[in-house]
Amino acid sequence: MSDKEKSNAAWIETIVKSFINESPENTLKNKENEKAWAEPLIGFASGADPLYQFYKEDIGDFFLAPIEIFTNAHPNIEVRPEQLTIISWILPQTEATKSEHRLQTRFPNERWARSRIFGEEVNVKLCKHVIDTLQKAGYEAVAPMLSPLFSGRKSMKYLNASTWSERHTAYAAGLGTFGLSDGLITPKGIAMRCGSVIAKIDIPPSKRPYTDHHAYCLFYSKGICGKCIDRCPAGAISKTGHDKVKCSQYCNITREFVRANYHFEGYGCGFCQTGTPCESKIPTGEE
Repeated sequence: MSDKEKSNAAWIETIVKSFINESPENTLKNKENEKAWAEPLIGFASGADPLYQFYKEDIGDFFLAPIEIFTNAHPNIEVRPEQLTIISWILPQTEATKSEHRLQTRFPNERWARSRIFGEEVNVKLCKHVIDTLQKAGYEAVAPMLSPLFSGRKSMKYLNASTWSERHTAYAAGLGTFGLSDGLITPKGIAMRCGSVIAKIDIPPSKRPYTDHHAYCLFYSKGICGKCIDRCPAGAISKTGHDKVKCSQYCNITREFVRANYHFEGYGCGFCQTGTPCESKIPTGEE
């Protein structure tokens, strides 16, 4: 890794962390004006990573490679896949949100519901902040989730899918592996959201400390746990995996509860992300 590449990586980490740690934009918009997200994690993937071709083949040919999204946003820039870096981040839930949510069994606590709506607004603002900062420094960039190419699709293999996946990009960037619930288990746990930006900048990809996409899940790696099965109020998780249809239907049911009890338009669930050994870390099986 060259000094310039090291410098670029450190600079990007500072941009993301300072926004989440210091910006007043990181808010749940409640009366206490609490932070939506705790200290983030950042990783990098190459635009030429063969995983993106695998995603196309495995999920569906509608899944977009980084270069497809970048060239759509910047058609006049000549670029090769290996010249692109995908900046991926993990936004962990705060301890206050997690500790309250652990006590719930049917509907989300208010902080959790706020993190789903207003916390995602923070994620979008972070995307725009990273892009703006990069472009001011002479690096073109695009956020896949904000691209007009982003849309939901149906996968023959996985049913509900989309043209880009923040979790799959975080996996590519060495930030975590998938659990029984389909959530991404990261060094800061599964209770999180993630985001990404694609930029024409020289940053080496982060090392992936795993080869198995289920490496951090105790159910898959050691045949134990399955706590997320019991936590799911929709019965959408079983030993055979995650039922996306049941999950989506239940999330829609929570809308009326959030509206009636918390007085804003939103929804949330996340029971599989709290009260489990992987809530806030990579579990060891000793929990």
